[in-house]
Amino acid sequence: MDKKLLLRYISGEATEKEKEEITEWLDADVENMQEFLALRKLNDITIWQYDPQSQQNHQKDSPRILWQSSKKIMTEVLKVAAVLVLAFILFRYFDKAGSEHASTQTLYVPAGQRALLTLSDSSKVWLNANTTFTFPNTFSSGTREVTLEGEGYFDIAHNASQPFVVKAGKYDIKVLGTEFNVLAYTENPEFEVSLLSGSVEVIRAGGKNGRLITPGQRIFMEKNSLRIAPIEHASYFMWKEGLISFDDEAFPEMVRKLERYFDLKIIVKNDKILQYRCTGKFRTKDGIEHILKVLQLSNRFDYSIDDKINVITIE
Repeated sequence: MDKKLLLRYISGEATEKEKEEITEWLDADVENMQEFLALRKLNDITIWQYDPQSQQNHQKDSPRILWQSSKKIMTEVLKVAAVLVLAFILFRYFDKAGSEHASTQTLYVPAGQRALLTLSDSSKVWLNANTTFTFPNTFSSGTREVTLEGEGYFDIAHNASQPFVVKAGKYDIKVLGTEFNVLAYTENPEFEVSLLSGSVEVIRAGGKNGRLITPGQRIFMEKNSLRIAPIEHASYFMWKEGLISFDDEAFPEMVRKLERYFDLKIIVKNDKILQYRCTGKFRTKDGIEHILKVLQLSNRFDYSIDDKINVITIE
C-alpha cells in the first residue's frame, strides 16, 4: 500500500473511496494491519497546537486545540507504543446553513487520549477519551451551541446576551458563564452534569423548562428520571490533568474506565472480583500495570497480559 495514501488516512484527509480501499487492504492480511500500526506509531502526535494566527488567511477566529497524548503510559510489558492505535484527529469542515464564513468542526478524541480546546469566545473545553465534540468555528448572534458525545469539562466565558448550550444526547445544558463537567457516553445510559461554579439548567431536548443546579451539585439519571445530589468526589474531575481517581469505585465500573483511558480490553474471569470496590489516585502516564499492581495490595487477584491483541485477563 502506498505510504502517502496511508498517511492521508491517518491524518483524516483520505477520500471516502480511499478509505474503502484501505479498509479492504487492512482486512486482507494481518501483516497489513501490523504495517499500518507501525506507520501510525511513527506519526504519533504528543502535542498538537492549532494556531489561529498562522491560519488567519484561511479562517478567522479559529479555535485552538492542545492535543494531550497518553504516549508511553504503559509499561515495557505492555509495550503500548507498538499496540495502541495512536492519536487520530478527525476534522470535518462543512458550510453552516445561512452563513458565509462560519463552519462546523468535529473533533474526535480516541481511547487513551485527551484534548484541550479553546473556542472562539475564549471558553475552554477539556475532552476525555472516546469523545466526539462538534462546535462552530465562530459563534454567531444568539445562542452559543455545541454538541457532546462522551465526557467534557467546560469553563465557559460569561456572556449574558449569548447563552451557551451543550447538547448531550437527550438533554441540553444551558449556561451563561460557569464551570461544569458533562458525562454522556452514547454506549452507556449514564448521564451526569456536575457543577463546580456558576449555574446551569438541564433541559430535555426539545423542551422549554428544565432543572437548575447550584455549585457543588450534580444532576444525573437514575431509574429513567433526573435526580439532584451533592458532588461526592471532586477529585474525579482531575482526569483533565491526567489523573485517574477512584473513590470506593465498583470493580466493573473501574474496569470500564481503565479500558477507555488505556485503549485496551480487560476480561474478568472471576465473578468474586466483581464484588470488590477500589480507591486510589493514579497518573495515566504510569500505565495500566502500575495501577493493577497497586490494586493487588488490597484486592486478591492475578492478571496476565497479551500484548499482541492488547488484552488483559484478570482472574
